[in-house]
Amino acid sequence: MFKSGKSKLLLRYNNCRSVTMSNFLGEFDCKLDAKGRMMIPVGLKKQLPEAVAEGLVINRGFEKHLVIYTRKEWDITVADLQELNQYEKKSREFIRYFMRGASELTLDAAGRVLLPKSLLEYAGIDINGDVVLSCQLNKIEVWAKNAYDAELDDEPENFAKLAEEVKGGAKIRRIDE
Repeated sequence: MFKSGKSKLLLRYNNCRSVTMSNFLGEFDCKLDAKGRMMIPVGLKKQLPEAVAEGLVINRGFEKHLVIYTRKEWDITVADLQELNQYEKKSREFIRYFMRGASELTLDAAGRVLLPKSLLEYAGIDINGDVVLSCQLNKIEVWAKNAYDAELDDEPENFAKLAEEVKGGAKIRRIDE
């Protein structure tokens, strides 16, 4: 029996075969224009067919970057947050900081999205600047190119040891089960 609201939510999603999670692949170099618009690369746009109809959501990442979610993934994330005990101060603070700056993105006729200036400032991304879109499972990280390169230059010395620490002993769940 699971007592945590989060566990119940995850169990509900894991047992529901009709819920499909997006999994994106790729790393894309982009450039912002003078208005802060970014062209969604063709290779990524093909992975986002619902984005035109449903839109996207962008938010601050935990490090100094931004995160783009499909509307469906954002709704799952928000449902998870709603399971937190809002009578606890740490939960309220987390929700407040996590939701800060969250904005809807819509693709214009040219396939561009306008990134909010406040979020660009948070992530240290310059107007007319180079950015990297890094697909991370069910979301897309948006980094200033120099910050992304610096982050990856700090690769762990022993990646195998990190993998063991993070995933060692974890049960691998197959989708077809």
